[in-house]
Amino acid sequence: MIPLVLILGTVGFRVLGLLGVRRFATWPVAAAHAMAVMLLLTASAHFVPASVTVMPNHADLVAMVPPFVPFAGAVIYLTGVLELLGAAGLVLTATRRWAGYALAALFVGLLPANIHAAVADVPFAGGEATPLWQRIPEQLLYIAVALWVARTRTTRTTTTSVKESVHA
Repeated sequence: MIPLVLILGTVGFRVLGLLGVRRFATWPVAAAHAMAVMLLLTASAHFVPASVTVMPNHADLVAMVPPFVPFAGAVIYLTGVLELLGAAGLVLTATRRWAGYALAALFVGLLPANIHAAVADVPFAGGEATPLWQRIPEQLLYIAVALWVARTRTTRTTTTSVKESVHA
């Protein structure tokens, strides 16, 4: 489900760009915004109480944390905050590059939790555990998109600067 948010969101934002919304004029910028939407969804689960069962919650995420990581509950809150900061960083042109690199590092850091959850058969959101063959490619997709967004040069051309260069 979450990878679809990223993929369909990227296509949706890019379509808006093709329809004239200049902010989404390139694929990397569309992907940055789609990843921000995805991160808002995933980060929200970090703060949802265990009594909520219609979506992943804090307890589900704590169960994913490998046993060697201390203070699992606090780590989940911290990663939720980092995801929210990453989402904000992706939508701001000035911080997009560094947010992309930071998120790629975060996704690499989250890989052990995804591996543990799959190998230990940790159920997720009241359902079955997500298999390793699915988790690893998803994490690789997120890392790749974050690095793509970070490594893409962002330039801003304003109407004013174009007019000034024509009249100069």
